[in-house]
Amino acid sequence: MSKRKVQDAHLPVGECITEVQKILRERLCHQRLPDKPEGVEAQHRHLLELLKRTAIHGESNSVLIVGPRGAGKTMLLRCVLRDLLEDKEAQKSLLQVHLNGLLQTDDRIALKEITRQLHLENVVGDKVFGSFAENLGFLLEALKKGDRSSSRPVLFILDEFDLFAHHKNQTLLYNLLDVSQSAQAPISVVGVTCRLDVLELLEKRVKSRFSHRQIHLLSSATFAQYVERVQTQLSVPDDFPDTKFAQEWNDSIKVLCGDKSVEEVLQRHYNSSRDFRSMHMLLMLCLSRVSVAKPAIKPADLLEASRLCFADAKANMLHGLSILELCLIIAMKHLNDVYEGEPFNLQMIHNEFKKFLQRKSNSMYNFEQPVIMKAFEHLQQLELIRPVDGSAAKTQREYQLMRLMLDHSQIMDALQKYPQCPTDVKQWAMSAFG
Repeated sequence: MSKRKVQDAHLPVGECITEVQKILRERLCHQRLPDKPEGVEAQHRHLLELLKRTAIHGESNSVLIVGPRGAGKTMLLRCVLRDLLEDKEAQKSLLQVHLNGLLQTDDRIALKEITRQLHLENVVGDKVFGSFAENLGFLLEALKKGDRSSSRPVLFILDEFDLFAHHKNQTLLYNLLDVSQSAQAPISVVGVTCRLDVLELLEKRVKSRFSHRQIHLLSSATFAQYVERVQTQLSVPDDFPDTKFAQEWNDSIKVLCGDKSVEEVLQRHYNSSRDFRSMHMLLMLCLSRVSVAKPAIKPADLLEASRLCFADAKANMLHGLSILELCLIIAMKHLNDVYEGEPFNLQMIHNEFKKFLQRKSNSMYNFEQPVIMKAFEHLQQLELIRPVDGSAAKTQREYQLMRLMLDHSQIMDALQKYPQCPTDVKQWAMSAFG
């Protein structure tokens, strides 16, 4: 009886909303692993089989997981490791080393990190090694079991694999792949990268030791599958405390995904990027608008979230500029029109600005040269303009050639939304030439 009562319990709306937000935020922000990865079953099977052969049979392997950012490469790898470690034998013997090309920027740092992750700091102590290979060999030797006949399998996961290829002589990659190929110790090297041409970055001696196995993750989901995925991501599970509220929530999500305006928004996102990361960003913005007063996601919330996702950061940055900086940007726009995209310098911009001032009777915009220089430098700091080449040290600042990093539509859009923009500045911007 008590069990039934618990199931039929109706929680207050506030508690239900808090619970929904907790579940969905965990799903969208903490990247909780799905029970089964969607759309990559074949890749999952292939990678799991490869790593099983290393963990259980002591076979060495190397593989690259290639795909655009947000395609689910790390999620696939984490799912495979979760499934692999369910095997008692693999769990007992397999060691993991996670390296990232953004953090381990050279081989010395990478070797220290390998030593730390394998808990061999005490074994290495103050020993001095002649070479990288000798040091790595010593680490792998230290992992041998008591009978010295078999070593514990080690899985090396190299995130941002392409950055390791920029290390001097590619020593780390060479030694890891050499060990995996020559079967000195059972190791698997798994590289994760978003560069399709990654093999072209490898030296000949490194390439010859790589197995040339590649697992490609390319988003092939149709629009119907994408909408279904959105619905799945926003639905609450069956074990939700208040079943009535869960049913109502899931029904409202179903209705939301069938709405015409919502379909148009999702179609736009589907066309621009199909990855999970941008989808999660969109859904997170929708979820943040849910409250007790508004206990469901409405089409208007999705439209607003989409507007925020597609907001142009550079155009928004222009809203915070001073009138002088805005005038300099408009002068650059005119120079771009006149000289068809050729680079310009501060002196040319100042001359263009002076022409504008001469046409105006009031001296509201009469600024001293140092003030204009300061405004110009501020635009450079904001990266709205950038130097053409590395000749900054040789040239005077006034004559250093620059390029404008904004297009005309961004400037015009920002001018329309600029708070209390003077009419003559707007007219100057709209006139075809200065």
